[in-house]
Amino acid sequence: MLIGTLSNMRATQGRAGEVVDDRTTALLAALAALTAHATDPGPATSAARIDRIAVLEQMRAALAAAQHAEMVAFGRQQVEEQIALVEAGRLDPVALGRGIADQIALACKVSPFYGSRRLGIARALDSDLSDVGALLAAGRISERIAEIVVSQTSHLDPELRRLVDKQLAAGGLEELSLRRAESLIKRCAYDADRAAYVARGRTARKDRRVGLRLAPDTMSVLSGFLPVEQGVACLAALRAHADTVLAAGDTRTRDQVMADTLIERVTGQATATDVNVEIGIVIPLDALLDPDAGGSAEIVGHGPIPAGIAHDLLASTDGRLWWRRLFTAPAGGPLVGCDPRRRRFDGVLAHLIAIRDGGRCRDPFCDAPIRHLDHIDRRRAGGPTSFVNGRGTCARGNYVRETPGWQVEVIDDGLGARPHAVRTTTPTGHTYDSTAGPAP
Repeated sequence: MLIGTLSNMRATQGRAGEVVDDRTTALLAALAALTAHATDPGPATSAARIDRIAVLEQMRAALAAAQHAEMVAFGRQQVEEQIALVEAGRLDPVALGRGIADQIALACKVSPFYGSRRLGIARALDSDLSDVGALLAAGRISERIAEIVVSQTSHLDPELRRLVDKQLAAGGLEELSLRRAESLIKRCAYDADRAAYVARGRTARKDRRVGLRLAPDTMSVLSGFLPVEQGVACLAALRAHADTVLAAGDTRTRDQVMADTLIERVTGQATATDVNVEIGIVIPLDALLDPDAGGSAEIVGHGPIPAGIAHDLLASTDGRLWWRRLFTAPAGGPLVGCDPRRRRFDGVLAHLIAIRDGGRCRDPFCDAPIRHLDHIDRRRAGGPTSFVNGRGTCARGNYVRETPGWQVEVIDDGLGARPHAVRTTTPTGHTYDSTAGPAP
């Protein structure tokens, strides 16, 4: 049933908007049927279950292709509507195209970065890689392989990209493992334009960077996107040092020595544990001092940790510490006083907004670091510079809301028992809510 619905949806992609409601209803019905199957697959032989697993895998690819088609159509329609706004003088031509990927990201519950990435993949498969897109729609390759094709051919001009597209479609791509498929894709992309491929590798070195993401159990993953020879050299140096230390009788494991050495060499600390720590305390102070009291604390910009772990941090490090208690007035009063006539969020007020928002953009599903402090009720419309009317955003989120059709409003001030909440309304009328962490 679902495959038939998807096929019909792709067949009617170019038709006008009057079929959208019917297709949405059909998709929801198909989803309900699939959900029922997922919770109760019913009796079957082992062979039948393998057949079902294979068909469901094909459906995943077909669903991705169907979603890509909708993204491309939505993007085209939005551009047409924005051109009309430009002609009417309501939109700066420089902003043409802004907010399209952001709406897709909200619908998919991903960050704007991944929304842009998905839209770019969809457009590439539609315009230059139609044969690979057809393989995806037929469920003959996975979405991951299609993404690799888009990525590895991004340096090619449209004509060469279409040539590689045909080569891959005729080269048995669907019969290869992920690793072998990636090797074939790279080889075809290199042969199509070797000079451009080399130039691409040289350009990529300008994008070297270091990042941090959270991991389970109060851990984090520090990563470096480096030229290959530099990455190899770093790892070799850490391994050599670890071998020397272990040979001298150190009781740590090899991995522990390498991790500690990395921190010590980057920070210049004598030992890896002597880090400077700032903990935004959002629990009673006695809970932080007593590791058995329960509750959680907040590492500013990186999320919650158990009170016991926070206690260990403060007890074990010789680095600098900051404790900041956040006070509320009686009966759920505001967290901090301020002059609402000020234009900018700064000082303690800015720090408290950053702590409340966890150091991350308050746009739904966007986990980018805070770069701007935004007036929810716009300053030019008389919005105050206050704790309630402020929110942390990334630069992109702050600029997108200036596009016609976007609205942001406070739906809970966060001064009572419930946390601060903001509602975003997109140009299509869809609404998405963002809730801050629990009030101190």
